[in-house]
Amino acid sequence: MKRRAFGAWAATSALAGGTPIPVRAASPARIAWISTSSADARSAFLYAFRLGLNELGRVEGRDYVLEEHWGDGSRERSDPLVAEMLRSKPDLIVSQGPVLLNVQRSQTSLPVLFSYSGDPVEARLVDSLARPGRNLSGITMMALELVGKRMEALAEAVPGLQKVAIISNPAHAGEQGEFKASQAAAVTLGLQIEYLPFQSENGLDAALAAALRSRSQALMVFPDGGMMRRSEQFAEFASQNRMPAASGWAEFARRGNLLSYGPNVRQVYRRLASYVDRVLRGTKPADLPIELPTVIEHVINLRAARAMGMVIPRSALLRADELIE
Repeated sequence: MKRRAFGAWAATSALAGGTPIPVRAASPARIAWISTSSADARSAFLYAFRLGLNELGRVEGRDYVLEEHWGDGSRERSDPLVAEMLRSKPDLIVSQGPVLLNVQRSQTSLPVLFSYSGDPVEARLVDSLARPGRNLSGITMMALELVGKRMEALAEAVPGLQKVAIISNPAHAGEQGEFKASQAAAVTLGLQIEYLPFQSENGLDAALAAALRSRSQALMVFPDGGMMRRSEQFAEFASQNRMPAASGWAEFARRGNLLSYGPNVRQVYRRLASYVDRVLRGTKPADLPIELPTVIEHVINLRAARAMGMVIPRSALLRADELIE
């Protein structure tokens, strides 16, 4: 896969500075990994995180012990999961997904490193991107600069596109910023948009029915963990109604939808290891700027296109980093 660089947060250079020299503690650091997902669903991200630590010279068992806490897809288990994790008395926490908000509400003083799909400032996790100011830091996968590029990718892949239905969770921190960026992109591309937010577990069916009634020709799904769990539902709807769907994470396209354009999520977790390394060396999360995605990937699912009777223009195919045959 070809990887393309994207502008990182200006303060990212503070995290660079060459290959660190491994520091060996008297006993391995205890790192708690916590996620409401199932272990199978997110094992690739955990593998990428381990790989990142290994690249920094940290050997599992010698320099650190990784304690995994999984919620098996149940958000209702978030608070008990956090309590269980804190009882294990880790040295630091790596939080993945919406359980991060539960970790914050626990008021733990332990260092917390995260990857977060939303805006951590709007979610009140940190004071600012440049100066988090608390015991949390990490990487946000929300980069508004990507929204317009994603809309362009959809318009190029679907010739004659005129109207797009936007499916989103309005409670997701930063959602309104994404919506405004989508509006601006739509104006530039000459597209109409139909805004269809939903929050309840059964709200997606109503939103998709509204997309049909609106005579939209494609779906733009704002990326977050909840939307990715519904990827197969979007793919089934798209195939049945010939309404291709696009979103921001590659797993959306790999699970049967037309395309994705956004951060390489595995690379995000690989990069997150550098935050853990810095904290284990004594840097406070408050002094580690929040980073934006640095590696972007564009995936097109040709199988999904054929199922909908679509022919993707060659120009769109040439821009893709991955084609699913």
